[in-house]
Amino acid sequence: MRRNLTTRLRARRRTNPMATHDRLPAPARAWVAQAVLPWSAASVARIWAKAMAETGCERAALARLAEREAQTLARETPPTARGSGGRGGGQKDGAHHAAKD
Repeated sequence: MRRNLTTRLRARRRTNPMATHDRLPAPARAWVAQAVLPWSAASVARIWAKAMAETGCERAALARLAEREAQTLARETPPTARGSGGRGGGQKDGAHHAAKD
């Protein structure tokens, strides 16, 4: 039975999410506080670090976070809510209304 308890795989690092949040720069923490979606501190830190490495500008990093959130919202918004041009049509359960004469 001991075979199931050992592995050669590396152990997954377990971090404290609150500590990760506390390590975010103040502008990033402020952005998370007003964000529409619930972002993990690790995701925000990754986006922030990449933007800062590329631009060196906090405003650009904040814009990148806002851009990513907008992309995610657009991807998760149902087609009927985006005005899909007739698919779904807002009718439920396939109900069709008869035209009045």
